[in-house]
Amino acid sequence: MSPANHHVAHQLRLLIYYHLDCNLLRNALFFAGRLHAYEPRATEAVYLLALCHLRLGQLKAAYDSSKNPGSRGTHLGCSYVFAQACLGLERYGEGLAALEKSRSLWTSRNSWNKHTETRRLPLPDAAAVHCLQGKLSHAYGDTNRAIEYYAEALKLNSLMWDAFVGLCDLGVNVRIPNIFKVTPAMMAGLDSGSGEEIFSGVLEDSLPSDSQSNKQGHPPHVPSTNDPFSIATNRVNGDIRSNPAKPALYEKLNGSTISVTSIGEVTGLAIEGLDTPTGPNGGGAASQDPWKVEWKAVRSFHEGSAVAEPPLAPARKTRTIAGLDMKFGTDAPPRMKASHIRSKSRTNGDSEEMDGVGSAISSFMTSSIAERKRTVSGQIAQSVASNPTLHQNLNVSDPMAPQRRSVRLFNQIRPQSSKFSASTGSLGSKEGRDIKKAKPVGTRRAQLSTVGRVVSGNRKHTDPMDIDSKEGRYEVANIPVPFNPKPAVSEKIKEYDSLQWLLDLFTKLGSGYFALSHYRCEEALKIFNSITPSQRETPWVLAQMGRALYEQTSYTEAEKYFVRIKAMSPARLEDMEVYSTILWHLKSEVDLAFLAHEILDIDRLSPQAWCAVGNSFSLQRDHDQALKCFKRATQLDPKFAYAFTLQGHEHVANEEYDKAMAAYRSGIAAENRHYNSWYGLGRVYEKQGKYNVAEQHYRTAASINPTNAVLVCCIGVVLEKMKNPKAALVQYVKSCELDPKSSLSRFKKARVLMALQQPDQALMELNVLKDIAPDEANVHFLLGRVYKILRQKGNAIKHFTTALNLDPKASHYIKEFMEQMEVEDDNDGPMAG
Repeated sequence: MSPANHHVAHQLRLLIYYHLDCNLLRNALFFAGRLHAYEPRATEAVYLLALCHLRLGQLKAAYDSSKNPGSRGTHLGCSYVFAQACLGLERYGEGLAALEKSRSLWTSRNSWNKHTETRRLPLPDAAAVHCLQGKLSHAYGDTNRAIEYYAEALKLNSLMWDAFVGLCDLGVNVRIPNIFKVTPAMMAGLDSGSGEEIFSGVLEDSLPSDSQSNKQGHPPHVPSTNDPFSIATNRVNGDIRSNPAKPALYEKLNGSTISVTSIGEVTGLAIEGLDTPTGPNGGGAASQDPWKVEWKAVRSFHEGSAVAEPPLAPARKTRTIAGLDMKFGTDAPPRMKASHIRSKSRTNGDSEEMDGVGSAISSFMTSSIAERKRTVSGQIAQSVASNPTLHQNLNVSDPMAPQRRSVRLFNQIRPQSSKFSASTGSLGSKEGRDIKKAKPVGTRRAQLSTVGRVVSGNRKHTDPMDIDSKEGRYEVANIPVPFNPKPAVSEKIKEYDSLQWLLDLFTKLGSGYFALSHYRCEEALKIFNSITPSQRETPWVLAQMGRALYEQTSYTEAEKYFVRIKAMSPARLEDMEVYSTILWHLKSEVDLAFLAHEILDIDRLSPQAWCAVGNSFSLQRDHDQALKCFKRATQLDPKFAYAFTLQGHEHVANEEYDKAMAAYRSGIAAENRHYNSWYGLGRVYEKQGKYNVAEQHYRTAASINPTNAVLVCCIGVVLEKMKNPKAALVQYVKSCELDPKSSLSRFKKARVLMALQQPDQALMELNVLKDIAPDEANVHFLLGRVYKILRQKGNAIKHFTTALNLDPKASHYIKEFMEQMEVEDDNDGPMAG
């Protein structure tokens, strides 16, 4: 007979999730195919099949598998996988429509703080879906909608880093402190998700492991009903929900009041007049899994004792102690014999079955003694001895009943230091009294008075004849306490503190990334330097710092950071195209060639590798080979804007301006805020003599990167060519303020000052420039001209000679100016005479 359908499907789902967690994707895909064949109409099977295709990078297969339920929005998992496949296949509209149709399935989902090492929620929550919607809208070109979706994702989960990066890449001005903070959704997840994990973690330390349980005859650990792979979970359209049969934990975390008597409701034990029917196995919850019973009993005690008032103490009973013929009306509560924990009269199976219940009730009584009020006589309210029904269920014998001979013999040979040694004797046993009398009186007094302080807080020595009271206190104090609810509160506080620490760290990382995305490089460097060394000395942070220095044209300093990155993470490919460009600017042919070969060996299908190879060929003046490499990079990643820009630079070097413009425009289409492509278009229009159009493109690039001195200087050059020297001077001054070490900007500024008949200011700029670039022939040539205007012949000849030595090819122009100086001197001689 074939098994039931749902059992077979359940086993296949378990196998699929097992292989997915073990990253055995081919195996998972195979079992997903078996499940889909077994249940071809089940949307869960369709979702798992599409998920396996997506994990393997088979986007078209994932798209086809999830299209039917995903595009209609009937299953959240299918819609989410379908939208992710649409993002990779550039079918952005279909993905957005699918997520919008399934809105009712995810709009109220919050999975934050519910994923652990042993628990998975495979379906996305609202924050994840909003982030995916933002990516689809961004790629679709709908910037406003993308910003809205990213903002909604961050409102629900401020640690959704992809959404924050998306906002920064779009150039949105955001206030970082308002983003990285604890959101209401995160607080709700912290309150509802962490409590159960904390308490279960505490209990796991006290419970035996699976192997020990099997050896002792206990059943193996039963998985939590919140496990998404368990068939006990409720699934509505693929939405995995927690089992609603655990209200006590959520009531405790939400501050609800639960009666102390809830322990009887949970464990099935009769308490204060509640009748509990018994069956063949003992009845009630005692016949269930002992580990479940123990957890519920301890948990219910914690819930009740924290908020409920202790019940009134039972009426005192006057009884006669056997053998002493003495009546005590103010006795301490009757002691509880160790037989209620592990009775020798029961069989081994029954004993082990009730161990969990016994330990739970032991912790209940011990903790309640420390926290509840006591009566005048010292009796504990709601004690086990006052409840005959509870005695019957726990197999606890009457305190006044005669003790069995085997137990008395066991007490004589058992050491006094044992946990239950004080609870195994009997008041009516003569042998027990003789053994106690053999001890020194002083030692006995010290022990009993100490126990009195531990249990009731009493600091007075008790009456030596009050045997019942002293023995009762002694045996209760020795009952072990397996669970203390106080660490749960401290764990909750620690969890909140750790979350706040993470938010503070992400605030610094986010502030640095935001500043860098807006090209405020100096600010970004300060923020990244303020991060703790353990977080700062990581490849990602070092790469951002290297990029900031690269944008500041500090190529030597930027190279040092990337060298550290390569030593720390040799196989890293991200940002290696920037490193190769830095080496190109530094003219390091050997290092650049070695980097290109190294990255190519790591991954031949990465666009960064082909960009590095192309830069190496470009540095060797082999522009055709460089173009082939850059085109290969764009084939591998059509959204890699920097590769299109490098193509355009090579076309400009070959004076192929039409092809260069096409490459630059492709880069802008791939990334609208890629200022390098805007700069490239302005450069092409400048070479073509279209200065007005060139100025527009330069200004667009400068609006994206307002701190780049080269872009501002380019605007000044175009204005100077348009016969507007005053406007050009404004741009040159701004460029020198942005980068005081920029030799090009200062040289252009000095030349414009000379054209505006301001030689003194020009001389000041050239003296500064002489220190920045002492071996530049143009600087000395311009200094000679300035001294010529100022009629300082000696200094003029000195700098003309220096320029002639530095650039012999320009000797014709330099000698011409020197001859003009001699002619002017000849003309000035007769006039002077």
